[in-house]
Amino acid sequence: MSEAPRIVLLPGDGIGPEIVAAARRLLEALGEFEFIERAMGGCSIDAHGIALTDEVLADCRDADAVLLGAVGGPKWDTTDPDAPRPEQGLLGLRKGMGLYANLRPVRPSRALVGSSPLREERITGTDLLVVRELTGGIYFGERGRSDDIAYDTCEYSVAEIERIARTGFEAAQRRAAGSGGKPRVTSVDKANVLETSRLWREVVGRIAAEYPDVELDHLLVDNAAMQLVSRPAEFDVILTENLFGDILSDESAMLTGSLGMLPSASLGADGDPGLFEPVHGSAPDIAGQGVANPLATFLSAAMMLRHGLDRPEDAERIEAAVDSVLEDGLRTPDLAAEGARAVGTDEMTEAVLAEL
Repeated sequence: MSEAPRIVLLPGDGIGPEIVAAARRLLEALGEFEFIERAMGGCSIDAHGIALTDEVLADCRDADAVLLGAVGGPKWDTTDPDAPRPEQGLLGLRKGMGLYANLRPVRPSRALVGSSPLREERITGTDLLVVRELTGGIYFGERGRSDDIAYDTCEYSVAEIERIARTGFEAAQRRAAGSGGKPRVTSVDKANVLETSRLWREVVGRIAAEYPDVELDHLLVDNAAMQLVSRPAEFDVILTENLFGDILSDESAMLTGSLGMLPSASLGADGDPGLFEPVHGSAPDIAGQGVANPLATFLSAAMMLRHGLDRPEDAERIEAAVDSVLEDGLRTPDLAAEGARAVGTDEMTEAVLAEL
């Protein structure tokens, strides 16, 4: 890696440019980086007719890491299967960069436990990680549509399941090493109905033998959805396929009280650049108003420093600064609470910078 890591910034749509600009200020306070800003998503459709150009994909592949804001919005919503959609850029980026593993940590800040829709005693102690397979399953299978029928095909290979299973088990081991607890993986499928889920369960069970120190249990996806809201603190690592992971990770994110607080990392093979982005959407209804919550993007930058640039100390500095400003009572409108100090994007950014 070069002395100044090369980071491609993809601000995207809606509030994306605001929160990525704030994250850039944060990173600049931590050291020297080479930033390259490119268009992806709806803004790329407007400029080039497609959500992700070959040139942008090539820049991302050549980078040390990629930081994304958000894509999409009602401007580009359509049911026309031939029309370009912003989300195609994200799917193309994941596929083109070989990003097969999505990591979404869910650890509510102590200061925000009261913001959760769940009772405080139920959410307290929650610290889980969703490991979602990203490049297989129904999102990438054969699809089609005629006058009165549509279909989407879900396919998984043994190799695809093996590599994401190892990612999940190794993540559990790392988390346990940091906390002193026992590593545990909950594999989520629908093996009572789907053939792909039966293969998933078989392969995950076989790979588990390579990690004898990691406890493995299996849950059907509908049961997992219930357990996430009834006993979230009992989960460690949730390992699941693409569609189920998409749904469950958003459900688990809302345990914190706001999607505006959750980061994510999408990773491929060792040595390849990763993609780091907040879990929330583009929020076009508040774009340009200066009230967007930048904290999920800050925490995504922390994941980038930890998993993509091998700078864990800087990652910890960002996370500690975010926790500190929340403990001080600062809140953007999505986190508004009685007695809290309401701030906008710039003021929240300045507060985090001051903590650094």
